[in-house]
Amino acid sequence: MNRTTLSLIGAATALAAISGVAALTGGSSDDAGSAGKAATRLPVQRSTLLCPTPSTSDVSSTTYTAYTPKRDGVDAKDGTAELLPAQNAADDVTDPGGDGKGDKNDKSGKDGGKGGQAASGGDKPVLPLKEPGKPVTTDVSSAGAPALIGTADGRFAPGWTVQQTTTIDAGSGRGILGTACTAPDTDFWFPGVSTDRGRQDFVHLTNPDDAAAEVDLKLYGPSGRLKSATDESITVPPRSTLPVLLSTLTDQRAESASLRVTARSGRIGAEVQAVDQKAGSDWLPPSAVPSSSVAIPGIPKDATSARLVVFAPGSDDADLKVRLAGPNNSITPAGHESLHVKSGMTAAIDLGDVTKGEPGSLLLTPEGGEGPATPVVAALQVTRGKGGDQETAFIPATAAIERSATAADNRTKGSTLSLVAPRAAAKVRITASAGAGGGSPVSKTYEVKGGTTKALEPPRPASGKGPYAVTVERLSGGPVHASRMLELTQHGVPMFTIQSLPDDRGTVVVPEAGQDMSLLNDD
Repeated sequence: MNRTTLSLIGAATALAAISGVAALTGGSSDDAGSAGKAATRLPVQRSTLLCPTPSTSDVSSTTYTAYTPKRDGVDAKDGTAELLPAQNAADDVTDPGGDGKGDKNDKSGKDGGKGGQAASGGDKPVLPLKEPGKPVTTDVSSAGAPALIGTADGRFAPGWTVQQTTTIDAGSGRGILGTACTAPDTDFWFPGVSTDRGRQDFVHLTNPDDAAAEVDLKLYGPSGRLKSATDESITVPPRSTLPVLLSTLTDQRAESASLRVTARSGRIGAEVQAVDQKAGSDWLPPSAVPSSSVAIPGIPKDATSARLVVFAPGSDDADLKVRLAGPNNSITPAGHESLHVKSGMTAAIDLGDVTKGEPGSLLLTPEGGEGPATPVVAALQVTRGKGGDQETAFIPATAAIERSATAADNRTKGSTLSLVAPRAAAKVRITASAGAGGGSPVSKTYEVKGGTTKALEPPRPASGKGPYAVTVERLSGGPVHASRMLELTQHGVPMFTIQSLPDDRGTVVVPEAGQDMSLLNDD
């Protein structure tokens, strides 16, 4: 076969491929030779969410709330949204370098009272949605409740949100533990973890796929990388969850440390459950991706202490300016005007009752000087109450809302929404959905001044009953970062949890393709 014949075959193949593209995109001969068209933003067609194992405490209960906002341009008929139980792999995991018998080498933390109870999987769907715009909710006993792997497609995929809220009435870790179930990924940062003797921190790894995932866990303290007990990765079996006690990964103790979770193969969901022996417990979500400017939204006005933890993952040190954005302006916390973070090391500072009775948000920006700014990850540990009535929660660095974000499981009382505009003023629309037991949605528009935090009680559905969702839409202006606090005082303890609200990524940019016959030119 000569070169001419090969060229003809290649041209015919290319022409067929181009014709196929034109058919898929609805192209016509009038589009031939046209330049690339502008991209179109379309609703996502599929979403995956992972919920960690809530708790193994016998005095705990968990409420799940699922919700998908109504969206324009979405097919109003097709689609499903539901979650299925994951298998618990804790009983099969031992230290990769150990004797295989468990005991002190067991990373699942069975000897610490967590992760040792296997939860049976199954195929019974949890929280199936019937229609967008109306949340569904269910209550379960947390003891033995499994982690969940969920998928939404079609009309339920854009903005699908699931909230997991656990109440532990007594004992170690008593308090409210809340988290928004997260999408799987390959890289997570958790500044604010601890291997101290007063803390038991578990990273929950959930694998949603049909192949095993290989995961690396690395801890960094105030002097750099904490010496690891093993250099081998951890295997998370298919469609399984695995809790790993962080203090079993190293013999070094650090009050404040940073954890990096990296999937060598596959993808996972990762969240840290932090249990403080004196100050309650909560979920620590991952920080936003490393950035030179960081926003940590939603410090309660009655916070009795706040501990800032920052890590610089790059090769350069970071010099940061620390500001508190309050209701009226931004100020510099007294004695904490700046923070120097060495490369590969975790820095932590105690800010005390930094809000002084007013709600606020922390803003970290480059100190100045020449050269590019150094990206960092950060989180804030917040405490309310005093003495034996303390309760703790975590706020990670949170990405801005590009278009919309949703917090499910809001209650008639005890919900506070915090919005911060680090630079320019912004206008947002806040919509309360119908309640799980009925009602009608209600929307209100607010303006957030640049450099300030607006803390407000979100709108409530008209005649609504049961938990409801709140959706924040940025309408105009500068970037907006948000979080939602849910509080419930019991026996004098100000129990609370805070969930950050990054963009829900309910839409995706899709470039429009067309015929380009110039591909067939023979140069």
